Amino acid sequence: MSKIIPVSKNDYIDVVFEDLTHDGAGVAKVDGYPLFVPNGLPGEKAKVKVIKTGKGYGFGRLIELYEKSPNRVDIASSESHKYGGCQLEHISYEGQLKYKENQVRQVLTRIGKLEDVIVHPILGMDEPWHYRNKAQVPVGEKDGKLIAGFFKPRSHEIVETNESLIQLPEINEAVQAVKEICTKLGIPSYNEEKHTGVLRHIMARYGLKSGELMVVIVTRTADLPQKNQLVEELVTRLPKVKSIVHNVNNKRTNVILGDKTKVLWGAEVIYDYIGDVKFAISALSFYQVNPVQTKVLYDKALEYAGLSGEESVIDAYCGIGTISLFLAQRAKKVFGVEVVSEAIDDAKRNAELNGLTNAEFTAGEAEVVIPKWYMDGNAADVLVVDPPRKGCDEALLNTIIEMKPKKVVYVSCNPATLARDLRILEDGGYKAVEVQPVDMFPHTTHVECISQLVLKM
Repeated sequence: MSKIIPVSKNDYIDVVFEDLTHDGAGVAKVDGYPLFVPNGLPGEKAKVKVIKTGKGYGFGRLIELYEKSPNRVDIASSESHKYGGCQLEHISYEGQLKYKENQVRQVLTRIGKLEDVIVHPILGMDEPWHYRNKAQVPVGEKDGKLIAGFFKPRSHEIVETNESLIQLPEINEAVQAVKEICTKLGIPSYNEEKHTGVLRHIMARYGLKSGELMVVIVTRTADLPQKNQLVEELVTRLPKVKSIVHNVNNKRTNVILGDKTKVLWGAEVIYDYIGDVKFAISALSFYQVNPVQTKVLYDKALEYAGLSGEESVIDAYCGIGTISLFLAQRAKKVFGVEVVSEAIDDAKRNAELNGLTNAEFTAGEAEVVIPKWYMDGNAADVLVVDPPRKGCDEALLNTIIEMKPKKVVYVSCNPATLARDLRILEDGGYKAVEVQPVDMFPHTTHVECISQLVLKM
């Protein structure tokens, strides 16, 4: 017999939240049946409305709180909480850090069966607000004015947000300036349904150490109306701006940036530093959005790599060379590989910018290029991986096991795939020694980890 579901859609029930899901929703159980409810915190008593049921679990909406958690705080920016990805904004920062650290410990045990790996206390921020150095926001119209903000979940309705509390003030100021000046100049927004109009997105990037600002205006049309007046007013209003760029995206797509980019004013790039390493950042460059915590993460990567100056290092998924160039300061030679050829161009430029001649970069898939290097006799003493959320490709993991570098430093943005891959490497002859969680994205559910593995002798 199939198990009877103890609740029905539209029921109102009283619950006690016991846990949080990986995406920050409260977990309550009714006769053992889990209900996932956004905005609920462990220990809280509440009334919820059941909005959906399935065989194994259901979903609810928080209606009323009877007893609040001591970790609950007033939401400072409800728009960001609802639509801007700040799923943990209602939890004290101390509570957020405990949640993320516990999540890492749980998945390492449950998925990786890694009982004796050392998990260090998470490294959080002294000031967990206004940390993001990049924004790219959609533009629409309301009551004759341009609006910019976030899309409502599962819709293309834009909710205007005048200030995001996780963006740097310079970023918020730039977005507001473009929006208000374009409204005054009568530049229409893009209409997604009709594929008409002009202004699609506003993008801004800021170098935290350099103090340099880039503004990118993304349009459907190759022509940007009133562009000279727009540039003049932006330069006047934004004293830190060093680059104003026009990007054209005339396709029906959810991809933000198009293929054509032209500098309207100023430089093609702005600069920023992570530690002592200088980076050139273009409109299309990938660059970490929280440079303060990136420095924390990369310092730990250097520590785990344990370089003496005589090692050969391979950096898989090297991007624009951020980790590679950090390592090149202390390694004999660093080889970086990345599938995005434009990122490799940036990596080479950044190596030259810093006078680092011991870093070599190749465009291609890590799971293809690194096995070829190994077959050609180019092994590594230390191998660093920083894969996308899906984790390392099986072919790359097999090559690591065959290549047998003395150390593997694994940087991960997904604890679940990290746990899976650490298990594979452990079974292949490595020992996962320690894992350091780092809070790169306060007030969101994301947590970064860096792990050290050593070859078993």
